Amino acid sequence: MTQKIRALTYNIHKGYCAGNRRFMLEGMRERIAESGADIVFLQEVHGNIQKSEAKRKRFSYPDQPHFEYLADQAWPHYAYGQNAIYRKGDHGNAILSKYPFVSWENIDVSIFPRSSRSILHGVIEIPGSGQRLHTLCVHLGLLEQERRGQLQALTERIDEHVPHDEPMIIAGDFNDWRRQAENHLNTDLEVEELFVRLRGRHARTYPVWAPMLPVDRIYFRGLEPIGCQRLNDDHWSDLSDHAALFGEFEL
Repeated sequence: MTQKIRALTYNIHKGYCAGNRRFMLEGMRERIAESGADIVFLQEVHGNIQKSEAKRKRFSYPDQPHFEYLADQAWPHYAYGQNAIYRKGDHGNAILSKYPFVSWENIDVSIFPRSSRSILHGVIEIPGSGQRLHTLCVHLGLLEQERRGQLQALTERIDEHVPHDEPMIIAGDFNDWRRQAENHLNTDLEVEELFVRLRGRHARTYPVWAPMLPVDRIYFRGLEPIGCQRLNDDHWSDLSDHAALFGEFEL
């Protein structure tokens, strides 16, 4: 019996719309829940954030960490890894899951002191299948020099910690508009990118109102892809500055 796995990846821009004019976390939560994703990969999500009472009321800031607010009742299991820590809070990557985590770890892949980056690696147990699914949430640096080192660290992490017979999804914001990631991932790890496999090219996701750059990705191994979608229609375009990507697989 096959089982479907639905995955979504989304850089939520710390909960703000493009230009930082409005705080849109509630709308993001609604749209993500409507997607029906089993596993959600988030980038630029706040863990702790200190705001004055006036700003909390003005922007309707939740009192809890934003990844918990987004998880709400739809995803009872979640993992969070800090990327950047500053005076009034932190943000990073998060994975929300309908299925329990066996384990998770946040791996620091920062190259420069002022550009904190990490890879969040969670191992999820799929009920009723006896199968473990590796999920890696990624947000790489803006400079190509950074990304080369970070892609090498990602390759080594998977080589050392992901058995080849266990399925895997790697998703997030690769900032890889020059499409260099495949040189590492396809050759070294035998992974494929979902949109390239099903549609012949990467999905363009940034900026959301007129997507030009293919920076967000969903890579996989050990799964059968059956569908993919870029989410940037009217319901999504007023939210983050990135489009979300949705993918469906058979386990």
